[in-house]
Order: sequence, then structure tokens, then C-alpha cells
Amino acid sequence: MTDNSSKNKYRINVITGQGGAGHYATYHAIKAIAEQRQLPWQFQVTDMDEIITKLSQQNKVKNAYGVFGFSAHDLYNSMVKKGWTWLWLLMMRLNKLLVRLNYKMGVSLFEQRWRKQQSDLIVSVMPLFNKVIWESIQKAKPGTPVVTILTDFADCPPAFWSEPETDNYLVCGTKKAVQQARSLGVKDDRIVKTSGLVIHPNFYEPVSWDRDSQRQKLGLAPDCPTGLVMFGGNGSQVMLDIAQRLECFQDKLQLIFLCGRDRELATALRQSKGSQKRFVTTFTKDIPYYMRLADFFIGKPGNVSISEALVMKLPVITEGNALTMAQEKYCCEFIKEKNFGIVISNFRHIKQAVAKLIQPENYARYRANLDDFNNQAVFEAVDFLQTILEQRSQVTARRSKPVGTR
Repeated sequence: MTDNSSKNKYRINVITGQGGAGHYATYHAIKAIAEQRQLPWQFQVTDMDEIITKLSQQNKVKNAYGVFGFSAHDLYNSMVKKGWTWLWLLMMRLNKLLVRLNYKMGVSLFEQRWRKQQSDLIVSVMPLFNKVIWESIQKAKPGTPVVTILTDFADCPPAFWSEPETDNYLVCGTKKAVQQARSLGVKDDRIVKTSGLVIHPNFYEPVSWDRDSQRQKLGLAPDCPTGLVMFGGNGSQVMLDIAQRLECFQDKLQLIFLCGRDRELATALRQSKGSQKRFVTTFTKDIPYYMRLADFFIGKPGNVSISEALVMKLPVITEGNALTMAQEKYCCEFIKEKNFGIVISNFRHIKQAVAKLIQPENYARYRANLDDFNNQAVFEAVDFLQTILEQRSQVTARRSKPVGTR
């Protein structure tokens, strides 16, 4: 889309962050559809983690993390990579406290930001900050709509995704999230139910290549049950343990490992290879390609990555226990409710889970359930945003029309 002029475009500011990959993934998914449809949208990005880091360095906000020499999002990503999920409950409580302590300052700072940017729509794909965003934009540009798009299957109230005191629209990908919003007092006309979580349109594109030949290019057998193992953009050391435990299947199973940015993990997986076929790679944007080569998915219950697997019709094996992060707990429940795969208490039981999943009658049942699941959320979300923009534009036009004209 050629940007000859920004005058006739809607200015959309997306609130995102660097803690986990789901927030930016959701933004890029929405932007991709807007570009495909050549919608008159001009995107601006507000990275909350960048802003908080900068303000902390200037001593303008209270930030307990800075005392220890690291940022909240860096700690979060390290926590996920190393499996220290027990730490998240403490982090969440601290984050909510910091938001409250910095609330007035945050409203003032963002009010100044919105006055400069003059956005037509605010789209938040971040929790915690939505009340600050709402109050500040109404001070700077009253009536500007704010849409919060959940990147989780469910909320973690209070003051996480849903902020009933605001007039935000809340885009929910599950019935559970809708029920939570209503119980918290969000108005029905501000709740938007989609058929799932927003994921990138690349996962919906048809392919013309032959899967068997593509497997062979990676050194894999064309007709062997194939699992894809993925633990987010930074990988996880538990992938080594999974590889070792599944070696017992020998030539009855093969695996694709996506290690994210952890090159040492990828090297260790290649060097520890036994008789079982495996393909190992580091960070890649070709996740849809590798998912199309797989028969099932193994990974942590990340809401967006699980959603990607479900759209690709891959039965899931994931872990859910007392240490599972709060925002991922319902992801496990969702998989069990819909019978989309197997949730185990610990990846030490991965051998038994894989053995159960690949039994023909079990696998056929999971696939049949997935065939009935039709997540079109990214298209539905973009349709809704365009509707909001058009409605806002009509209101603005009526208000600017001279008195006495028709």
C-alpha cells in the first residue's frame, strides 16, 4: 500500500510490549490483514516496556526492577526460558502495585503523548495499563475509542485485562473471557466475542507443495508420525529432556525442534541426537511451514502458540500444574474441555502422553474435534476495528457539519 498522504488515513496506536511474543504477534497479525485489504490505516506503536525503561532511567516513575539492574520484561522472558514460573505470581502482584503507584504520573505522561499523536483509535494488546490508557486518551482527545484485545484465553482479575471503570471495548476469544468480563461489570455492548485468539494470517494460507517431499528435505521420513516441539521465542531447556525421553520411540517417531533464540540449546539438541530422526533450528519466522510438516504439537501452554497449533489442526500436548502461570492456566482447561489434546502434570510424563496421542483411534478423535474448530479471530477483529473507525468518522462528520445544512 503506497503511502501518498496520511491525511485520509485513520491513525491507529497499538499498545504492546516485549514480555513474551504474543503481544507483538497480535499486532503484526492485525497489521498484515490491514495491509492485505489495503485499509486506510496508519499504525503507530507504543511499546510500554520501552517507555517504562526510559522513564525509569530518568527517575520519572517508581520501578522496583531497576534497583536490580534489569527490566520486568527481561525478567519475564528469562523466567519462561528457565522454567521459573513460580516467580510469575510475585511479578504480577508487583506489576499491579507499580501501576497503582505510578497511576497519576502515567495518566499525565500519556495525555501529553496523545495530544501530540492525535490518534483516531487506541488498540491495546497489553494487560495492566488499560485504565491508564483510557483515562489519558479521554483527557487528551475525548471520545476516542479504545479497544483491548486479549492475547490470553482468559483474564486474571482484578485489574489485568478487564477494567470495568473504563468504556473500553474488550475483544474476547473464549466464552470464559466473556463471562469474566460480564461478572466484573463490563457492559455487554463493550464485549466483543471472536472465534478464538488473533493469530497471523500466514497460518491460514493454502499451500501447493507436497508435505512428504518437504519432510525429506529436512532429513525426515515422509510417513513417520512427526511432533513439533516449541517453547516460545527463547526456547527452554526442558526441550532437551523431552528429546531424551522420546528417543525410546526410535524410528516410530520423529521430531522438529524450534529453539527460538537459544543457539546453545539448538547445538545441544543436534549433538545429543540418537537413532531417532530430528530436525533442529533456531529462531524462525516460518513457524506455519514447520507446523504444516508436523502431526502434533508439544510445548508450554502459551496462549498464542497453542492457538497457532489449533488453527493448523495439530493435537496438543502441554503441561499444566500448580506452577503454571496464571494467564496460561485456562489454556490448559480449554484444551481439556474441547478435547484438543493432552494436558500432563509434568513433561516427565511426555513418553506416556505421546504414546497415547499417536494411537490411531485417539489421534483421529483429536483431529475430528479440531476440524470443527474454526478460529477466524484475526479477520473478525479487523472487521470490528474498521466498523468502530467508520462509526467514529460519521459522528465526527455530523458534529463538524455547519448548522442548517443537510
